[in-house]
Amino acid sequence: MHVQDSHWSSALAAGATMSAPTGGGRPDGARTTPLRVDAQRNLEHVLRAAREVFGELGYGAPMEDVARRARVGVGTVYRRFPSKDVLVRRIAEEETSRLTDQARAALGQEEEPWAALSRFLRTSVASGAGRLLPPQVLRVGVAEDHGLPDHARLPQQRTQAAGELRLVPETAVAVAAEGDAGATELLDVVGQLVDRARAAGELRPDVSVSDVLLVIATAAPSLPDAAQQAAASARLLDILLEGLRSRPA
Repeated sequence: MHVQDSHWSSALAAGATMSAPTGGGRPDGARTTPLRVDAQRNLEHVLRAAREVFGELGYGAPMEDVARRARVGVGTVYRRFPSKDVLVRRIAEEETSRLTDQARAALGQEEEPWAALSRFLRTSVASGAGRLLPPQVLRVGVAEDHGLPDHARLPQQRTQAAGELRLVPETAVAVAAEGDAGATELLDVVGQLVDRARAAGELRPDVSVSDVLLVIATAAPSLPDAAQQAAASARLLDILLEGLRSRPA
C-alpha cells in the first residue's frame, strides 16, 4: 500500500484540464430526475471499478482504466463524471464517510477503550477503505514543534527532536479551511477512540490520530489472491496493534 499524495495531486491537476466528450452530461449530483435502470447500473459499475482501480494503482490511474474495469466506454464515465477530479473526490468522500461510520460504530458498541480502537482498525482494514484515504488525513513530513501552533496539534501529538521524520496530522481547523468537512469529522471521531485508549493506559502515549490512520492505510495490501490478501492483512494488523499498545514500565 502506498500513501496517495502524489497520485491525488496528479489526479487533481489532470481533472482541471479534462473535459467531457461532446454531449457530456451534468456533473455527478446535479441531476434532478431519477436515472434509468441501465444508467443506474452503469453508474454502480463505474463507482465499483473506480474503487478497485484507485485502490490498486492510486488516484493517478487514468479514466480509461476505470472504464475498462467497468466494461463501459470511457464516454459513459465522462457523462457521469465530467472530469477526473469529480470522480476522485466522489470516491474519497465515500471512503472517508465509511471509515467515519466504522469509527462511530466502534465507539458506540464497545465499552472497553482498547477493544473499540482495535475493532475500528480491524473493520477498516478488512473493508479495504484505507487504500482510498485522501492525503489530507495522512501527512508525513519534517516539522519542528515550534512550527505548529497549539490549535494545530492533536492531543498528545508525538514529540521528537527538530528535523526528525514525523507524522504531521491535519487538524480539524486546517482541514475545515480546505472545505473538507468529511475529513474533519473522521479525524474527530478517530481522535475520540485514541483519547479513550490513551486515558485507559492501553495506548502508547506517543501514538497520534495520524498513526492510527496510517495503520489503516498500510495494513491493507493489494494482492491478487483474496484469501492471501485477507491472511496478510490480518497478520500485519496483529503486529501493528502490538506496536500501538502500551507496555508496563
